[in-house]
Amino acid sequence: MTRLASLDAQALCASLDQAFLGLVWVDGMGRICHANRFFLDQAVAADSLSDCFPDISSTRWQALLAQSRSPKRQSFHAQLRLATGGLASFELQFQAHDSDDAPPLTVLALRPMDERSERESVAQLQNQVLEAVAMGRPLPVVMDLLCRRVEALAPDVICSVLAVDAPGHLHPLAAPSLPFSYSSALEGVQIGPSVGSCGTAAWRKQAVQVRDIATDPLWADYKELALAAGLGACWSTPILLDGSRVAATFALYYREAREVAPFHRRMVEACAQLCSVALKHDEHLRQIERLAYFDGVTGLPNRSLFHDRMGQALPVAMLSGSPAALLLLDLDRFKTVNDSFGHAIGDEVLRQVATRLQACLREADTLARFGGDEFVAWLPGCSGTQAMQVADKLLAALEPALQLPNQAPLLMSASIGISCFPEDGQDPEQLLKDADIAMYEAKRAGRNCARFFLPAMNQALDERVALEGALRLAMSTQALRLHYQPKLRLRDGAVVGAEALLRWTDPQRGPVPPDRFIPVAEECGLVNALDAWVLEAACEQLAAWQEQGAGIRAVSVNVSPTRFQQDDVAAHVASLLSRHGLRPEQLTLEVTERLLLDHDPRTAGQLAKLFAMGVRLSLDDFGTGYSSLGYLKRLPVSELKLDRSFVRDLETDADDRALASAVLGIGRALGLAVVAEGVETEGQRQILIELGCEEAQGYCFGRPMPPAELQDWLAARR
Repeated sequence: MTRLASLDAQALCASLDQAFLGLVWVDGMGRICHANRFFLDQAVAADSLSDCFPDISSTRWQALLAQSRSPKRQSFHAQLRLATGGLASFELQFQAHDSDDAPPLTVLALRPMDERSERESVAQLQNQVLEAVAMGRPLPVVMDLLCRRVEALAPDVICSVLAVDAPGHLHPLAAPSLPFSYSSALEGVQIGPSVGSCGTAAWRKQAVQVRDIATDPLWADYKELALAAGLGACWSTPILLDGSRVAATFALYYREAREVAPFHRRMVEACAQLCSVALKHDEHLRQIERLAYFDGVTGLPNRSLFHDRMGQALPVAMLSGSPAALLLLDLDRFKTVNDSFGHAIGDEVLRQVATRLQACLREADTLARFGGDEFVAWLPGCSGTQAMQVADKLLAALEPALQLPNQAPLLMSASIGISCFPEDGQDPEQLLKDADIAMYEAKRAGRNCARFFLPAMNQALDERVALEGALRLAMSTQALRLHYQPKLRLRDGAVVGAEALLRWTDPQRGPVPPDRFIPVAEECGLVNALDAWVLEAACEQLAAWQEQGAGIRAVSVNVSPTRFQQDDVAAHVASLLSRHGLRPEQLTLEVTERLLLDHDPRTAGQLAKLFAMGVRLSLDDFGTGYSSLGYLKRLPVSELKLDRSFVRDLETDADDRALASAVLGIGRALGLAVVAEGVETEGQRQILIELGCEEAQGYCFGRPMPPAELQDWLAARR
């Protein structure tokens, strides 16, 4: 050893000879200039630190000693080669020592590491990393901190963390001391049985130790890359989540071929746990983000993320003066699918629809699901003409039947509303409102089509909103009334019943026709309450007529398809018949063809119960929709209503006479009564009699009347 020049240093060293602490003075090359008695008794005789500490090369020592001039205290762990043979763990601390009469030296203080002190060092490492996790630091930042802390404790190692995705590809997360070129070369590498230490450890799901990268067959395809980066050995541990899923690998590299030190093994065990905690925490954060910003069924952006993206896109569009379009798409009759097949099938429909819609859009476009069956697309740089072309593509994409598990192929269509930027609005709320208005116009136009927003639609919407408010008030104040139109037997003019028809006279608007307020009631969800009230009021009135001995023995009541799909109509009817002492055959429920075409098992079940009960079912407006003789044979219909459009021109149009005759023939063939609606003239009545029609109603016999007027009308006929 070189002689220590400073007398003060010699005196200090002599005074610490008996301390349970090793002190070593070294020069900038790592040569030992002096040491106290504790170090000399413990360490193998040597002239340089690299001879005493086999884990750390002379080049690495020089780099560490250069760092000792920093005001920040340096500390790490290393294995000391003992005079008695073997190795022991020590904690080393650096302190620069400058003297006027000698070259600058560095003092190393060596504290023996026992099991307790090792645990303390690892605990400190854990606390630092867990604190970063708790503070919500990004995963790469946490992994970088972990690697740097390990390398600070063990300067002879290099750490890296590689993420492993579901298909088994490697993605560098952190490697602060590895060359960027090395980490970049590992991006996307597929794990396998001989893919270095990390790729193999992930493949085997167990730790892999390679003592010599240059000769180990696991590194055959990658050794040139590793050797160029100065790597000699590697120990990699897979990070398993949920017991068996490999999410990452944690690796220790050495600069020379060698075994893994025991302390390093214990440290890696702690690091593997820290990686597991950090990865799980990151997954939870990403899951929370998905729940907050993405739809759980389709994986599309949700309303929040869509608004955020629009908020960023609109200022850009304003500055550039470029157009844009917003498309609001609503699936037609999706609720029937949910009610008929269940929510699991409904969700699968939404997923398949989302996939088809997404395939029609550009990468710059944003498709979102707002909930239910509502999808929204934002098309930057898209003119109105181009937006309609996109809408046509979306509708065409939905035309092929959906293939669903354990179900027949399902046909779906949609209604699309289009609003354009900047003409229709310059903020997300206005554009969405306009597209929503246009979408409802598409629904009213017959569905499976697209409509642009027009300013006139806004006025129509305001009128509908005002009408809805007035209707709600009328219902709450019992301002609605029932009028009754008599039904007569044509051959002798006998009254066989009456149809209950809803009437509303608004204080400001005057009489509001049903074809105006009934659609509003359907849109805003009031139609079920209206139907229920009409049915109750009609049964109550029929019971009153029965008690008074009036000539009305039966009533007909219209029931909407929505009521059958959402309420228990059969149970309600049974309750009313019992309450008012009515026979089932005294009540006829009039339904439309749309109800029968929905193929809803719930609806079919209720119709069957009503038929078994003895309640009559009448098919209203027969022949004007998608009439099918098949469902007439299959379902319990008692009566057909010949639509007024066939009756109006009976006297002048041979085609209408032929159509009326055909409907009457169908009724006779299937044993169904046929009631002609809208009979207004004596000539129409005579032709219907000639064609074999048995019952009719219309202005020719009597208009819809309040109950008292109908009783007067009956009295006058007598």
